[in-house]
Amino acid sequence: MIPEIGKLKKRSEFLRVAATHNKWVTPGLILQAMRRQPESTSNSEDLSRSDAICIGFTVTKKVGNAVIRNRVKRRLRAVAAELLSEYGKAGHDYVLIGRKTSIFRTYEDLKKDLIFSLQRVKTDRTKASGKQKPQA
Repeated sequence: MIPEIGKLKKRSEFLRVAATHNKWVTPGLILQAMRRQPESTSNSEDLSRSDAICIGFTVTKKVGNAVIRNRVKRRLRAVAAELLSEYGKAGHDYVLIGRKTSIFRTYEDLKKDLIFSLQRVKTDRTKASGKQKPQA
């Protein structure tokens, strides 16, 4: 079954994903990921299902003016729409961050970057602060 794909829209949702410090960097994009806890879902319809995949897109002003940033976001949306249902994990939130090189990368290279990132990012790890140090 193909998981439902929702959108992250609120700043707090983006910050929640970023707070996990779980990311993978490629030449064309940065992927942040977080496994969603069933009790941490908000009232949004997109996030109400724990088996849905939710994604958000962002591009900083360092990348360029508004026209360039919007072009980068459109390219990232197209790549994510094509690949996320196949390579994304159900019950996870993802944030795609555009980079300066995103505008110059070929569509095929962006697809490879996203596939590689989705396969490499560790969404099941525990927080480092929660781990106990071994007793010596």
